[in-house]
Amino acid sequence: MKKHSARVAPLSACNSPVLTLTKVEGEERPRDSPGPAEAQAPAGAEAGGRTSHPCWRCSRAQLKKMFWGVVVVLCVCSSWAGSTQLAKLTFRKFDAPFTLTWFATNWNVLFFPLYYVGHICKSTEKQSVKQRYRECCRFFGDNGLTLKVFFTKAAPFGVLWTLTNYLYLHAIKKVNTTDVSVLFCCNKAFVFLLSWIVLRDRFMGVRIVAAILAIAGIVMMTYADGFHSHSVIGIALVVGSASMSALYKVLFKLLLGSAKFGEAALFLSILGVFNILFITCIPVILYFTKVEYWSSFDDIPWGNLCGFSVLLLTFNIVLNFGIAVTYPTLMSVGIVFSVPVNAVVDHYTSKIVFNGVRVIAIIIIGLGFLLLLLPEEWDVWLIKLLTRLKAITEHTRCE
Repeated sequence: MKKHSARVAPLSACNSPVLTLTKVEGEERPRDSPGPAEAQAPAGAEAGGRTSHPCWRCSRAQLKKMFWGVVVVLCVCSSWAGSTQLAKLTFRKFDAPFTLTWFATNWNVLFFPLYYVGHICKSTEKQSVKQRYRECCRFFGDNGLTLKVFFTKAAPFGVLWTLTNYLYLHAIKKVNTTDVSVLFCCNKAFVFLLSWIVLRDRFMGVRIVAAILAIAGIVMMTYADGFHSHSVIGIALVVGSASMSALYKVLFKLLLGSAKFGEAALFLSILGVFNILFITCIPVILYFTKVEYWSSFDDIPWGNLCGFSVLLLTFNIVLNFGIAVTYPTLMSVGIVFSVPVNAVVDHYTSKIVFNGVRVIAIIIIGLGFLLLLLPEEWDVWLIKLLTRLKAITEHTRCE
């Protein structure tokens, strides 16, 4: 029997808060629908001639996916919120957002080695590193990873990745982490709009409503601080980061399609190599021009930098490869849960004021994000769910 390989699209932090969400909706591995499990009524009748009581049944595989879904949600939420808070803490001692972006992106080179370790541990048909690398390179075409392919199909995404993360980190310097994390959730609305325009994806009224809610939330968030220049710049930076993240995902789907797990890992490692080879000069220039300057390398909080990079790497690993064990929708829920986590931390560590306008803005952006998680057949599932509930209610009354 022919095996089906899982295919994903590498993601960048939406994600990370700094990493953009690299997975593109609709490109997950073949799996059961993430919608509600349908109740299955027994075909037979009970001894008394009455039909048996309708019940909800869930297979062992679905329960396993749900369990791992909870684990993945906790990992996504903690790693995203943790990296955001640690970045905020790092800037108190090391005011260099671009250098931090460059340092964290270098860790992307670990994606393919970590994937290969997993391949060795789990795969029944083990391959050498060279064999696995060559097989994954077919993702770029018949000729594999050539110099032309590197500059035309990898380099542009490396630039978008860096811009997404840098704008996000720079915004953390301007506004509180709660506003940054909730505004970045708008990237999902931008993905839908770009996919509708560029990829000609199916039009869905509920997603248009979600996009409108996201835009309204951005305006209300700006109004919450009275349109001060400092907060307006910070909000503009976050929206720019979300836009770069959306552009990254839509272009990936347009130009490269979807990727198997190994291909996604190789692609993300290539972004790390691109960062080391071609982006390294920018932090050097910023240092000597004293735009991002530190007096001594001993003053750099290496623990914070490495901790931030590890959390960001963890976030992207879970976000890109978590669909192997659970539903993609559950992973996205972890991103929403990071918002209240950041809000609690901000409440006790900063002078943030949760006025009515800010709270409403957070709620409607979160609502818009959740609406965008609805699958295309959500109305069919809703009708089935209501039908089952009605049948259960009528049966209970008869008894």
